[in-house]
Amino acid sequence: MKYCDFNGCDSKIERGRYCPDHKRVKPKKKSKKNIYHHENKSFYNSAVWKSTRSYVYDRERGCCQRCKSFVFGRNAHVHHVVPVKKNPLMKLDENNLRLLCSVCHTIEENNIGNQKVFPSYFN
Repeated sequence: MKYCDFNGCDSKIERGRYCPDHKRVKPKKKSKKNIYHHENKSFYNSAVWKSTRSYVYDRERGCCQRCKSFVFGRNAHVHHVVPVKKNPLMKLDENNLRLLCSVCHTIEENNIGNQKVFPSYFN
């Protein structure tokens, strides 16, 4: 038997370094399946969405529509101006889609109720 290694603890233990009161618990890792799971996953994996997304990227010439920086790969996000949950009929409408960088996409998602639905750049 030996004493717990925690500073000031006088509990005796048989094995390990710490008593049950001071034993360190490893944090549980979050599974990536739970982080990225949503009800529209099958839509975002469809060929129709991938071709529409590619069209929007080509239409905007790879430039973010908010900060005008060039984006490609995982940093190129196609944003729905009117969210799919609000109007599922507009999820493939090219006029409802904008190309944004990852930073601007986060800003747009958080400001969804504070702006007009169709800004002047669609005219």
